[in-house]
Amino acid sequence: MPQTPHVEHHFTGSEVVRDIVIGMSDGLTVPFALAAGLSGIANSTAIVIAGGLAEIAAGSIAMGLGGYLAAKSDAEHYASERETERREVETIPAKEKREVEQVLLTYGLEKEHGRLVANALSKRPEAWIDFMMRFELGLEEPDPKRALKSALTIGLSYIAGGMIPLTPYMLISNARSALLFSVAVTLVALLIFGYVKGRFTGARPVRSALQTMLIGGLAAAAAFGLAKLISK
Repeated sequence: MPQTPHVEHHFTGSEVVRDIVIGMSDGLTVPFALAAGLSGIANSTAIVIAGGLAEIAAGSIAMGLGGYLAAKSDAEHYASERETERREVETIPAKEKREVEQVLLTYGLEKEHGRLVANALSKRPEAWIDFMMRFELGLEEPDPKRALKSALTIGLSYIAGGMIPLTPYMLISNARSALLFSVAVTLVALLIFGYVKGRFTGARPVRSALQTMLIGGLAAAAAFGLAKLISK
């Protein structure tokens, strides 16, 4: 009797999701707080828009650059560790074989079976190095294009998030009225974003949504209150 092939579905875009979360969460929160703060001292949408756009530009560049440097650092670290493993495999193979056996023991393999695997790997140096990188050091080879992708993803996500609280100021001439719409729109966006983030990251979606909205709301309230206090 023919059987339907078993197909496993796994989510593989964790790095992209992480970058989107980093960029979008800061993009929603920081410009939101800044716009609220500026609304507390200036009844002018032009000032809020100018300040908001300047912050979005600077923030997206800074966040994108941070993502780029972090990804480059990961790639350099991987390359350095791989070179170290390569030297050890070539110069102290007996010690490296014992390390393979120790790793396999932690997975429940008997010592004799671990020795057989270690001997087999020793005949394939590149596979041996791959094994040590993944199972001894817990390192996966980074995507060589990861740094640029990360920078663009974080930067664009920051811009997308930052434009949400700023848009009401572009559509409504009165800064106080625009602030009310900005608060409503951004809190809803934070709620939706937090829910989606929770679904992708494995957290409780409703809890994630409420936490995200609460943090963003508190940041904006603090900025608004501080601006009002300073302007007195």
